[in-house]
Amino acid sequence: MIYRTGQGIDFHRLVEGRPLMLGGVRIPSVKGCEAHSDGDALLHAICDALLGAAGLNDIGHHFPDNDETYRNIDSRILLEKTISLVKNEGYSVGNIDSTVCLEKPRIAPFIPEMRKIIAAIAEVDEKSVSVKATTTEKMGFAGRGEGLFAVASVLLVRE
Repeated sequence: MIYRTGQGIDFHRLVEGRPLMLGGVRIPSVKGCEAHSDGDALLHAICDALLGAAGLNDIGHHFPDNDETYRNIDSRILLEKTISLVKNEGYSVGNIDSTVCLEKPRIAPFIPEMRKIIAAIAEVDEKSVSVKATTTEKMGFAGRGEGLFAVASVLLVRE
């Protein structure tokens, strides 16, 4: 068996008038992520981790922000396309571990649904998907509510 690990990270500015999407779930909030797509930083970080593990460049290479095809696109579609690219290389997902960092809103109540969505797209058991939440204790841009970021690590397996 061949194992490959990857890591991804994504940052987005928070602005009024945009929905807040994380892990494929719409989170009630007065601010959402400024982005070309729907701004789902969690799914973007997971995509980057998957692409990196498979040696397939990054999310911007495959889904550029200057391509109108991806304007306001649902990031679940980007994750589906990324999983397809990974499978075309002969890999399957072993597990996904991720963390979202933002001061508010609190996202813990939405994590089970995020895990369910991510697991379904990645075609793994929900126990193979971890989504955690943290704050910066009011430090930095995330602590001031100016933005958020997500990090992800993945394990790919090829038999």
